[in-house]
Amino acid sequence: MNTYVAFLRGINVGGQKKFSMSDQERLFSALGYNNVRAYLQTGNVVFQTQKTSTEVTSAIQTAISEKYGWEVPILIKTTSEIAAIIKHCPFSQEKKEKSYFTLLHAIPNSVERTAIASEASKEEEFIIAETCIYFFPENGYGRAKFNNNYFEKKLKVAATTRNYRTMKKVLTLLEEVSN
Repeated sequence: MNTYVAFLRGINVGGQKKFSMSDQERLFSALGYNNVRAYLQTGNVVFQTQKTSTEVTSAIQTAISEKYGWEVPILIKTTSEIAAIIKHCPFSQEKKEKSYFTLLHAIPNSVERTAIASEASKEEEFIIAETCIYFFPENGYGRAKFNNNYFEKKLKVAATTRNYRTMKKVLTLLEEVSN
């Protein structure tokens, strides 16, 4: 049995695409997934299935589109992938705990990566890895120039961002469901 987390991008933001945790859990359960657990309203759903991540992504996108009429980018990750992303965060523990993880749907082109890498500053540090951008905004994410939309536009890759606390909680849920 595969244990996954589905990150749904852009739901319950600014009153748009309202999708409660209980509705998320019901939809995933209706798709036949086991041990479904949603965390927060922002679209972090842990579950188990025999299906591949590609099959899961397609099924979830179709179900959301049919039920709600939305196109929602969905990123599927495994327990080991989330553990590795957290482990490889290059910031000190103090900064890591205040960092954001922009999870990428594809590996960004090296030309785009190089072009924006020099834009990082002391106030807004970021490091672009293959599957994640590690981002530390000294003055908080709400005021940051380098937000999810910025990275998507500049790197030409769909992405979704979660803070450290959410990533740690998702990892804990993945491990609980696996056992």
